[in-house]
Amino acid sequence: MEATEIRRLVALEDTHWWYRERRAILRRELRRLRPGRALDIGAAGGGNTRVLVEDGWDATATDFSEVAVQVARERGLKCLLADARDLPVAPGSFDLVTAFDVLEHIDEDYLVTEQIAKALRPGGRALIAVPCDMALWSAHDEAVGHVRRYCRDSLTAVVEKGGLQVERLWSWNVLLRPLVARHRRRSTGSDLAETPALVNAALSAVVMLERHLPVTSLKGVTLYLRARKPS
Repeated sequence: MEATEIRRLVALEDTHWWYRERRAILRRELRRLRPGRALDIGAAGGGNTRVLVEDGWDATATDFSEVAVQVARERGLKCLLADARDLPVAPGSFDLVTAFDVLEHIDEDYLVTEQIAKALRPGGRALIAVPCDMALWSAHDEAVGHVRRYCRDSLTAVVEKGGLQVERLWSWNVLLRPLVARHRRRSTGSDLAETPALVNAALSAVVMLERHLPVTSLKGVTLYLRARKPS
């Protein structure tokens, strides 16, 4: 992700409906885990890392961008400048690794899942989020540096190739998929932009509604996956 995109993301993430609900998803997943050491790969400005810290985790952020690392440190977070394909961490030193919107940026995505497995202790968990379905490919993907979007089979394959066992795989942003697809067909660049307050509130309400509906097996805009390193 370019430096301008990172700065734009940081300016938006506290209020934007997309990032707020993603942090809520992370918080719900953290409830099933006992806090320990966490590694947040591709942390950008550290929005998800802050969630981990607030929930009692000893969290370290990593990013390939010097700008992202600088921003995370300015926010008081521990952050390493690192390539996700070669993480400078001790093997088996983390209880949790998160990688939200990372794999789709890297040609050798299997190297990242291998590094995630290597960083985890036996029994440790990984939480991964990726954009789904090449049918949604658009100028937005190109603008933010994506090399692919995933289906359930391709995401499962790369996670298992890395040495992890998939525990759960689900879709998110299902209800808004038709709207997103229509918007992306017309897009000419990144979707990262401030949303008018009323629109932001309406979109927030829709994605929050998904928490209570049985739609996670349907096609959405994002795939989430929880995996475990074998003991």
